[in-house]
Amino acid sequence: MKIGCPKEIKPQEYRVGLTPDAAREAKAQGHDIAVETSAGLGAGFTDEDYTAAGARIIDTAEEIFAWADLIIKVKEPQPAERKMLRENQVLFTYLHLAPDPDQTRDLLASGVTAIAYETVTDRAGGLPLLAPMSEVAGKLAPQVGAWTLQKANGGRGVLLGGVPGVTPARVTVIGGGVVGTHAARVAAGMGAEVTVLDRSLPRLRYLDDVFAGQFRTLYASAAATAAEVAAADLVIGAVLVPGAAAPKLVTREQLKTMKPGAAIVDVAIDQGGCFETSRATTHQDPIYEVEGIMHYCVANMPGAVARTSTLALGNATMPFLLALANKGWRRACEEDEHLLAGLNTHAGHLTYAAVGRALGIDVLSPRLALKA
Repeated sequence: MKIGCPKEIKPQEYRVGLTPDAAREAKAQGHDIAVETSAGLGAGFTDEDYTAAGARIIDTAEEIFAWADLIIKVKEPQPAERKMLRENQVLFTYLHLAPDPDQTRDLLASGVTAIAYETVTDRAGGLPLLAPMSEVAGKLAPQVGAWTLQKANGGRGVLLGGVPGVTPARVTVIGGGVVGTHAARVAAGMGAEVTVLDRSLPRLRYLDDVFAGQFRTLYASAAATAAEVAAADLVIGAVLVPGAAAPKLVTREQLKTMKPGAAIVDVAIDQGGCFETSRATTHQDPIYEVEGIMHYCVANMPGAVARTSTLALGNATMPFLLALANKGWRRACEEDEHLLAGLNTHAGHLTYAAVGRALGIDVLSPRLALKA
């Protein structure tokens, strides 16, 4: 199979979809690999690293898209890239379609078979290709939140861990999944007073059992959430509904109850954000203010630590990439229901129910799509 990896063109996105190690593995199994020149530089990989792994270096993205049977990326294809996709081509990347009707429409029009990292599942009910980036984003969230709280950035001027004789900052984490757990661990490690809110009692019990004493847990009723948000110096939104738009859990009116200069970090912004006032920002211009509250809503947070993120993502995607290349997408998905769960579009059909509900588009069953 011809596997192509273009350079990411989303602003301040330094990750790359294919590591030299993955290229070497695919080449050893008989596949042709092409990587756009300089695609890996942001993550510390040179063109020479890829050629040593057996890949060809190609000058332009247009050549990559025209040549490849399978396109592997990190972020959702941008408008210029979507114009280059075609039927009978497979796209393997993060998509986050539910809050993005323009991208969804373009993918359907192209006829491409698009498999989304964020909806591939595993036997334990987890999301194995989302988890590495959720871990990175969770660990980054307190770090960028602490920076946003600095007075020069419009924040309250509160040090997350405090100092002897001065109380630490209060951090509220909404969501106790992968992002929330890592965010809470890091924030607590920085010395903050941390509360994690979640609606799953089994998850809260797990967090209490494993992290007892490091942070508090609280059932996420509407009243409890409102009270914790009002008292917090930093609120981290870490809510995920797989493949669907994130629920809006904090309203604009609730911002008025918060301390002036408090900070919000919305890790759910890829799925539309879990704060009513959230809008996507970039690493170049990451924060903005609404009702006196500082918002950090960068849509590709892990891109800030591109090498760590690329290596972590490459480790997770490699087995699925090789399955798609070795077997073809149909057989690979027929034999692996968890990979089939990643199928979002095929031949002009939407194949993921949560996206269909969010955008009001009819959905074709993934099993039926295999026969289309």
